[in-house]
Amino acid sequence: MTVSTENFIKTIYHLNENDEAKTGIIARELQITHAATTDMANKLAKKELIHYEKYKALKLTENGEKYALKIIRKHRLWEMFLYKIFNLSLEEIHIEAELLEHQTSDFLLNKIDEYLNFPQFDPHGDPIPDKFGKLTINENSIKLNEAIENSHYQIVRLNSSETDFFEVCKNNHLKISTNIEVLKNYSSMIELKIDQKIIIIPISISQFIHIKKK
Repeated sequence: MTVSTENFIKTIYHLNENDEAKTGIIARELQITHAATTDMANKLAKKELIHYEKYKALKLTENGEKYALKIIRKHRLWEMFLYKIFNLSLEEIHIEAELLEHQTSDFLLNKIDEYLNFPQFDPHGDPIPDKFGKLTINENSIKLNEAIENSHYQIVRLNSSETDFFEVCKNNHLKISTNIEVLKNYSSMIELKIDQKIIIIPISISQFIHIKKK
């Protein structure tokens, strides 16, 4: 399949995790026209990779979901490889993995997986599908904006690919496995303590930070 087709399928998968994969949202995410989005949807529906009805959110078929997980497996294994071997930042590994995922054979991917000792999560805390498409879910995790005040948590996932998000995480030393104390949970921001330092996280950012009770 083409790069644009793979990105389209992957985008539907991600949008259905947090939102509905409507054609308008997909067009904005991929920076393509509504006409191009509709055309691609029709093509993938004919290949039985998605369910498409006009004015309704797109859904992946069973085969479509398998294909999406295959692409995501490539992306996240490359992220882990680049993070471990070259010590690239979370933003850098995402950018490079976006390019590499489309050029990687199953043979090479399985070798990378073996070399990394079959990791279950990437550096963002996102689950890496195994070669059968199975995901390991971090159970009992919640979003930071759902945290209880005066409670201790550990960061388990940084679920965004936006530059602004990466910048906030970098500036505030927010990483996977970081221990935090939630002091205040306001309607517009979260007040945290990390290593005796008080930081403020906007609600718009906190919903992409997943945590687990300590």
